[in-house]
Amino acid sequence: MDQVLRKIAMDKDVLPLALILFLVEFVRGAYLVSFLPTYATGILGLSVAVVGAAVSVHYVSDTAIKCLAGYLLDRFSLRLILHSGLFVSLLGLLAMYYFHQAWVLIAAAAVFGIGVSPVWLVCLSKIKEENRASQMGILYTIWLIGLGSGPVVINFLIDKGYRLSFWLMVGLWALGWVLALRMKNEVSSKQTYIPLKRQAELLWERMKTMKPLLPGMILQTAAAGMLVPILPSFAANTLGVSHSGYSLILMAGGALTVLFLIPMGKWSDRRGRKWFLIFGFGAMAAALFLLTRVTSLPTAVLIAAVLGFAYSAVLPAWNALLADYVPKNQQGLGWGLFSSVEGIGVAIGPAIGGWLAAAFHEPVAVLTSAALLGGIALFYCFVPVERVMEHG
Repeated sequence: MDQVLRKIAMDKDVLPLALILFLVEFVRGAYLVSFLPTYATGILGLSVAVVGAAVSVHYVSDTAIKCLAGYLLDRFSLRLILHSGLFVSLLGLLAMYYFHQAWVLIAAAAVFGIGVSPVWLVCLSKIKEENRASQMGILYTIWLIGLGSGPVVINFLIDKGYRLSFWLMVGLWALGWVLALRMKNEVSSKQTYIPLKRQAELLWERMKTMKPLLPGMILQTAAAGMLVPILPSFAANTLGVSHSGYSLILMAGGALTVLFLIPMGKWSDRRGRKWFLIFGFGAMAAALFLLTRVTSLPTAVLIAAVLGFAYSAVLPAWNALLADYVPKNQQGLGWGLFSSVEGIGVAIGPAIGGWLAAAFHEPVAVLTSAALLGGIALFYCFVPVERVMEHG
């Protein structure tokens, strides 16, 4: 963690952006993973399927706007895009809390997702060419600390009341908005203008060269998305743990991920990325399968730690592979397109997970997620990922 902070502090322009990313992902993780599932089902009396639909729509809107946001980031100031996005998301966050109808909750979740997209794309556009996996490891460490600490903190506060928890999230979002004032008034790329049609053609050519990566882009995010709306109820009904126990499980997984993310990124830069993907996806599948077979908190914490370690192997290697296909002079649009493809899985996953939990109970959704991850690991055992990267 100290290494991450030192690297970020070296660039005064990057520090505010890193803090904004942390705050945005803290609030998003807190709301979607912990607050919304318990608030909607326990207070509003809505079903897990409605929660799953709301989370899916959130990511659908996030995905749908990414290509447009990437295009705009290549042409308009970062500060303008960030301010607009954070304001729109704040409106969605407020609506999700104060309006209790199911359709309003789903619509507000969509609005919340629209404003989040530009923040991540701005960060990705700052990644330099050399040592991509290592740099992405640092970026994902910031992202994971925010995303992982949000649900943990909110789980402890929920016991003291939903109102306190909600206004903490709003306050942190407002702080991110204030930090956005420090962003320079610049565009993400300083390149000669290329017509949008030609940019789309270039990006489509790159998509065709990376066909073997497409199943992983969609299925891994679908597998992860399936868990989002059902994790709190799975922890309570299957594992038999309290909100505090659920926080311990999240902390174990998040801590191992953060601890090994940067070392795994550096190692994959030197050793190649294919076997990091195979090991990571396979280990995550095994851990999720075992998680459905335990009923004690200590064992669940241990399995979550294994899951976090496996996740740290996948993230930097996977995103460094994708980075090789982003045109140097189209960073915003390129990452927007690839994020949109990955977002297909994120968009459908929560809805499927919520439906499986409502129809067959939560462990079925967890086992289905494990099966998808195991399928990806087997697929990449036989697909020459590194060769695709080198000759694509």
